[in-house]
Amino acid sequence: MSRELSDKQNILYNAAGSLIYLGCQWLLTVLVVRLSDGLEYAGNLALAMSIANIFVPFAQYRMRTIQVSDVSHSFSAGDYLGFRFLTVIAALIGSMIYSYFTCASSALISIFIYLLYKALELVIDVFHGLDQQNYRMDYVGISFALRGILSVTAFSVALIMNLSLEMALVIMTLVCIPVCLFFDIPKAQQFDTLRPIINKSTVFYFLKIGILPAASLFACSAAMTFPRQMLSSFFGTASLGIYASVASPIAIVQTGASYIYTPLIGRFAEHFSRGDNKSFISLFIKVSLTMLALVAALSLLFSFFGHYFLYLLYGGEVAEHTELLVPMLICSLFTVLLWFANDLLVAMRKVIESFIGNAAAALLALAFSFYFVPNFSMNGVSFTGILGYGLAFVFSLCFIIYTLKSTKGDFR
Repeated sequence: MSRELSDKQNILYNAAGSLIYLGCQWLLTVLVVRLSDGLEYAGNLALAMSIANIFVPFAQYRMRTIQVSDVSHSFSAGDYLGFRFLTVIAALIGSMIYSYFTCASSALISIFIYLLYKALELVIDVFHGLDQQNYRMDYVGISFALRGILSVTAFSVALIMNLSLEMALVIMTLVCIPVCLFFDIPKAQQFDTLRPIINKSTVFYFLKIGILPAASLFACSAAMTFPRQMLSSFFGTASLGIYASVASPIAIVQTGASYIYTPLIGRFAEHFSRGDNKSFISLFIKVSLTMLALVAALSLLFSFFGHYFLYLLYGGEVAEHTELLVPMLICSLFTVLLWFANDLLVAMRKVIESFIGNAAAALLALAFSFYFVPNFSMNGVSFTGILGYGLAFVFSLCFIIYTLKSTKGDFR
């Protein structure tokens, strides 16, 4: 059995590998424009990624948080793996049916192949959950880095060779399979058997415990859909295009900030299960302050260099909107804080409270959109998110505090 890594080591390995992978995924959207003739490939890839945003939440079913917070090991890795196969297949069928009725037929093959790529990622996610349970997230970080670099390299070479988008996606998927077979599986097998188990009672239990967390994730995502749609309606698609362009690198920062707390969910679950509220609260404050410091530093950096950064990425038209950066970063902070609070509630098995927090974010965003977007245009989207996610985070925080007070641990 391999030794555990410290929390700091786990955070660093996970953050480094995940950011490399995230950056490589973003590069795909840039390279498909630069290395192909016309914008058809870019449009089909963007469409496939949009469908994947529907596919992934339902296929994942929020089980990663449930798995890593299973400190009593009530279920084996095989149970989680068997359930993941079922949800992936169901989500794949549902997503392709949706695509058939809503997307051009010429894009269906690209969508299907890209969803298979994401399906492989979701199977590996179960192995990573096992690694995280045993505090070896160096395996997670290395896997992400390898798959990210191999994916973008294979995709680029395929397009340079004038292969079709479909073939580029096939090759991109195939080069990731050896990483799964020869790295992820052997590392995870150190901790548990990886034979998929499909047990009727276990499946029904997972369906019951995961449905509200999955609905919560959907509600959280919908919260920013309302103001974006309203922006397009009031000010045109060009305004939405500018906002989305500026938001793209901010989304990487936002996801990167989540890597600070993700490796610690198991640790929070351990503190909670022991009734060690003092350690739970201390760790919560440290993580929250770290994310706050990260966003504050980036806000200061973008205040001085935001124009040059946007100009380098997109050119002059988008670079004229540096005023969007700081509100976006603040909105991202509250978004990550809400993700953090909701993952903690799921880890504490307070799934109803988690759903209430996310539903509140969606409803508040819908209400605030009618004032902020018409009056503040593109920044109105961010202001809506700041208030909606901020108030929802406060609600979720109250649920966490109440739950801790209700336990036998010493709450101070």
